[in-house]
Amino acid sequence: MDIFDKISANMGPLGQYGKEAHGYFAFPKLEGEISAKMKFRGKEVLTWSLNNYLGLANHPEVRKADAEAAKEWGLAYPMGARIMSGQTSKHEELESQLAEFVGKEDAYLLNFGYQGMISIIDSLVGRKDVIVYDSESHACILDGLRLHMGKRFVFPHNNMENLRKELERATKLAEKQGGGVLVITEGVFGMAGDLGKLDEIAALKKDFDFRILVDDAHGFGTMGKTGAGTAEHFGVSDKIDLIFSTFAKSMAGIGAFVASNEEVVSYLRYNMRSQIFAKSLPMPMVIGAMKRLELLRTKPELKANLWKIVDALQSGLKAEGFDLGNTQTPVTPVYLNGTVPEATALTMDLRENYNIFCSIVVYPVVPKGQIMLRIIPTAAHTIEDVEYTIKAFAEIAEKLKAGKYVSDKIAQL
Repeated sequence: MDIFDKISANMGPLGQYGKEAHGYFAFPKLEGEISAKMKFRGKEVLTWSLNNYLGLANHPEVRKADAEAAKEWGLAYPMGARIMSGQTSKHEELESQLAEFVGKEDAYLLNFGYQGMISIIDSLVGRKDVIVYDSESHACILDGLRLHMGKRFVFPHNNMENLRKELERATKLAEKQGGGVLVITEGVFGMAGDLGKLDEIAALKKDFDFRILVDDAHGFGTMGKTGAGTAEHFGVSDKIDLIFSTFAKSMAGIGAFVASNEEVVSYLRYNMRSQIFAKSLPMPMVIGAMKRLELLRTKPELKANLWKIVDALQSGLKAEGFDLGNTQTPVTPVYLNGTVPEATALTMDLRENYNIFCSIVVYPVVPKGQIMLRIIPTAAHTIEDVEYTIKAFAEIAEKLKAGKYVSDKIAQL
């Protein structure tokens, strides 16, 4: 079969809805300044879909730093990959600050979180090494696993008993092959909002010889006493071997980093293909990231404001009988029962009649028959925003139960 003919016959589980969903349910355009309220299709909506946890996207000091850096340096400098001609003292300074903040010896900047995680896995393990990973790991981890030429074992999400069994299998195989074992999990699971059991995973080191890589994209800035992340939250920063995070969440920017001991970071610096063969992170993004990190470290009220909104939203939704799963973090999934057409009709009602914009998640991300409305609280939201949203959600839930959204087609304007 011709490749293009194959595509025509199967557009994928989400792509099959592309024509009907594009521009509204998929690839919607939120416009205006990043805040709790933005424009969608020409009208103001209360927005719960931005990973701007600490409200830094439009913080005046951040905007000033971004603008001044762009004016001074432009977006081209430095030219070339860092290993060839793209190295600067500012890149090194940011790496040093990040490493100190998360309690590691060194850190390395990455252009993007997704490609960074893929490349970390690709360079860190070889054919003889064995990977053990959580079944709910992010897509970037799964894509990194696809590059791994060796064996990998998966354990059911946060199932420590099964992890122990998989570690037993992995250890035997690794010893036979002369390789090592790497455990990969997340600090905060970005869809369900629950925490990876980093303390229990780290405790298994007393019985097994392995290293731990944690994707803490949603934990960095939101978890832990200082905001250093989920490892700090559990008090096991010294037992997590590699900490990865992106700037796209709490830092409201572009880029990412990986932190570990000095030797491992040096190895990654010289072996990560996604960075060796890619242009260096532009200077305004580096300087902007330093300003964001400074605010994250010196203004604890940002995280406090975030959690005030989180607690009010989640407690209020639970009081109305909503199922939020096992979230222990700002990520707030609201689970409902319904079909894909019902999900689209419900979402359209929220956007058109209640002026509330939040992400809709359907199969295959969640099981068939389930709808997830994924809410991301931020420090930029208000208690009034929370109260209005809870009232609106209670009303749409009643409509769903009453069959008001039943249809055999995706909702259309």
